[in-house]
Amino acid sequence: MTLTADTHPIATFGSGGGEPYARALRREGLLQLVRADATPAPTTERTSDDEPFDVARWSAAADAADLTTLDGAGSVLDIGCGPARMVRAAVARGLHVLGIDVSETAVAMAADAGLPVAAGSVFDPLEDEGRWDVALLLDGNIGIGGDPSVLLARCAEVVATDGSVVVETAPDAGVDDVYDAQVVDDQGLSSATFPWAEVGREALHVHARAAGLRVAQTWSVDSRTFCRLVHTR
Repeated sequence: MTLTADTHPIATFGSGGGEPYARALRREGLLQLVRADATPAPTTERTSDDEPFDVARWSAAADAADLTTLDGAGSVLDIGCGPARMVRAAVARGLHVLGIDVSETAVAMAADAGLPVAAGSVFDPLEDEGRWDVALLLDGNIGIGGDPSVLLARCAEVVATDGSVVVETAPDAGVDDVYDAQVVDDQGLSSATFPWAEVGREALHVHARAAGLRVAQTWSVDSRTFCRLVHTR
């Protein structure tokens, strides 16, 4: 599905169906992202390749790898912020920050903690558009909407001309895949189907160019890889 600033999919990460994402956030369970036409492995039979999401990590404090993405920023837009660990970290640094997420549960949890968050999509009109120093796409959020080039083009609009987009890339440097996905929790409850993408650091260059951006910096911490994209001149 192709996204524009005027349209975005109704189905989003973990929503619909049994609402596994919202349920996992409330009880800090495990989630598995699977292709919609595949059968998820039972919890007891998962291998390291299945890489289930531990939702507790999203609710915990930002770790050393996370914090590197805030270096040099004066203002931060966290896209797909979830329970807003990065928002909390940015607030602790005294930065102007806003987290956005389509999950009402995630936004409510963050708001209850007194963090600056808003419910909605990156494709909606946003506060301070065109003035953010850094836009974050962490935890696989380059997959939002299933069209990385369109997502990055939108991110290019919301950051300042001298700003940047920081993307956490997939562990496989060469992966560049778009597919229909579902989220399944550790009780076997499935979400509605939604478009998703996985992009490694090598493939990210192609999507960046299509969005009028270029990869200016790449770094790795604790087996996680990040790329900083800036506007082409």
